[in-house]
Amino acid sequence: MAAVATCGAGAGGTESMAAATSKSNVTSFQRRGPRARGTDSGGPRLVSIAGTRPSVRNGQLLVSTGLPALDQLLGGGLAVGTVLLVEEDKYSIYSPLLFKYFLAEGIINGHTLLVASAKEDPADILQELPAPLLDDSCKKEFDEDVCNKKPESDIKMKIAWRYQLSPKMEVGPVTSSRFGHYYDVSKRIPRELIETSKWHGFFLPEKMSSADKVECCSLTPGYMKLLHFIQNIIYEEGFDGSNPQKKQRNILRIGIQSLGLPLWGDDVCCSENCDSSHSLSKFLYILRGLLRTSLSACIITMPTHLIQNKAIIARVTNLSDTVVALESFVGSERETNPLYKDYHGLIHIRQIPRLNNLICDESDVKDLAFKLKRKLFTIEPVLST
Repeated sequence: MAAVATCGAGAGGTESMAAATSKSNVTSFQRRGPRARGTDSGGPRLVSIAGTRPSVRNGQLLVSTGLPALDQLLGGGLAVGTVLLVEEDKYSIYSPLLFKYFLAEGIINGHTLLVASAKEDPADILQELPAPLLDDSCKKEFDEDVCNKKPESDIKMKIAWRYQLSPKMEVGPVTSSRFGHYYDVSKRIPRELIETSKWHGFFLPEKMSSADKVECCSLTPGYMKLLHFIQNIIYEEGFDGSNPQKKQRNILRIGIQSLGLPLWGDDVCCSENCDSSHSLSKFLYILRGLLRTSLSACIITMPTHLIQNKAIIARVTNLSDTVVALESFVGSERETNPLYKDYHGLIHIRQIPRLNNLICDESDVKDLAFKLKRKLFTIEPVLST
């Protein structure tokens, strides 16, 4: 459905060319009909859903990752029908924040959530989501973090770059109509928002039974159950194109935490020559097929630093659409490097999808670092002193 919904830009371009050709054959004795002043209802259009916008490059329907700076680095946001893979940092300190930002953005926009985990109850994850920031508080946070030790030119450059990656600020409370919001990591999202939101939880220990066995398709029982769970939600609630939704169309945000851990029944993190090396690849292949035909977007966090077989990492990357890696400075030599003294780690944009286009949107800024401040998680270019 996502692919069908976002092809309107291409089809519209063909129709506009045909219209231009027909206009050249119009004589002075012919007049334009009433439809010339309005829009043609017969042509395909992009789906209008809260919290989404079309890409200015390829017309693909986008949702926000919950981090406006990351949206800009990915070409405007995360395309509907795609998978965002987040390679976890070594001690899994900062990667859960991106996971929670993605889910919190869904709640603010009224999207349906599907949260899957093998180590933490989804209900507990939702209780720990960050609270949305007021726009005026957000502007204050951006300004007050300027380090007075840096030269004035560096300070101006840093402020300009931050505001370039952020939408225009407006004084007043945060609104769900805006694309991309900022969140306060020091506060929790109001319980009322969680209670009024629609979400589905998949906690693997509650779904497994002692009678479960590996299926003939070589998928682990955990992966098989999760795929069936996701498929049922997509089909039963009308997120696929075959069964139109009864109510107003909506987006399904899928969040899968720490995929590949032994808790999922997978041993890719335990040995280089594992027995279920293709189970993870098949899971991602089937999952991406489900997403391609539905109004859904998925974020997956994975401890790739624990996977010893590089071939598996390469397959996982190829089966994901967007890949972002977090490299924490905790326990590394860069923690004491003066160049990185103002940052907590590096963020690497490993892969950006080429959707309806021959090239991908890629940021000109290569050296990117992140910082966890009192309230905000920010992404900045590494500025040399």
